Amino acid sequence: MGFIKDEAKTISIFGVGLMGGSLALCFKGKPGLRVVGHSPNPASVNKYLERGVVDEATTSFEQAACDADYIFLCVPVGQLEPYLERLSNLPLKPGCIITDVGSTKASVMDYARKLQFKDAYFIGGHPMAGSERSGVEAASSYLYENAFYVLTPLESTPEEVYGRLENLLRWTKAHVVRMDSGLHDDIVGAISHLPHIIAVALVNQIAAYNKDNPYYERLAAGGFRDITRIASGDPVMWRDILVHNRKVLLDLLKDWNRQMEHFVQLLEAADGPGIEQEFIRAGQFRGQLPERRKGVLTSLYDLYVDVPDHPGIVGSIATQLGNEGINLRNIQIIESRADVPGVLRLSFDNEKDYEKAANLLKEQYTVHQ
Repeated sequence: MGFIKDEAKTISIFGVGLMGGSLALCFKGKPGLRVVGHSPNPASVNKYLERGVVDEATTSFEQAACDADYIFLCVPVGQLEPYLERLSNLPLKPGCIITDVGSTKASVMDYARKLQFKDAYFIGGHPMAGSERSGVEAASSYLYENAFYVLTPLESTPEEVYGRLENLLRWTKAHVVRMDSGLHDDIVGAISHLPHIIAVALVNQIAAYNKDNPYYERLAAGGFRDITRIASGDPVMWRDILVHNRKVLLDLLKDWNRQMEHFVQLLEAADGPGIEQEFIRAGQFRGQLPERRKGVLTSLYDLYVDVPDHPGIVGSIATQLGNEGINLRNIQIIESRADVPGVLRLSFDNEKDYEKAANLLKEQYTVHQ
């Protein structure tokens, strides 16, 4: 890894959930690193220790902060500013590096720029990976592997300080990218925050129709559920994210409305070639996107398997996968799906299990990836 052997460095993680817990597992047990978890809740502290995610854990904010060489703030975006202000009033270790994992960067960078950290430094961070699950129970040392990890240092950040954090993050096996905080928010707003708004609006639109006719809900299986899965995000978390990135999102929503108005015009004019061209353009761009690269939206590791309708088929497939050491996260029988009728949906936690299962099942069944 190229680390310089030195006295043990303490990494304090505030908020040891999915993101913080996964970082802890990346660092824990590595040479010269000691991982401390913080939560104001004693029950959470005990959970961190029982699950072996951290070396030590404490409810003391001061103890976790003042002993740290690195501080990772893995708390909701709405709590970042109070945490930073509190840290700015503590006697932190000289050279301490503070960073976060929030998905908006400009607002927190502006706030950090106003604070007076004596000998400490703040570098914004956003590991662009996640999971549909949450909490320390979902933490994994593989969460960030091959994902992009964006860092947004202040203009005054010394290169040596930036280099230390970048070097530490090698343990995550992520691809570290240096970026301006405003550019980050523009891009992530477009590829993550806007799609979440669209998904929520679409689901709520269909839910309103469903009040008068329950067939909307009954028929909205398979594809509709897949394309709107991000509408099930944590409401409080997304409230904070959207409010903090609202300036970017207001412009994006205006552009989105123009796109929708264009489709209205195409439909009013019954412009078949124009509609066809829109799908061609979208297909060309989407075809250029990296396959199975971890990104800001959680990847789907779902297989759809056509299965014969006879007793024991579900158990047989689950047993097959288990015998090969393939971890199956979830299994669902889809009774009605317009494009692939009579299908079993199998969900996996990672690409390795997904690919292994696909290759195994293709020998006996028709598999849709």
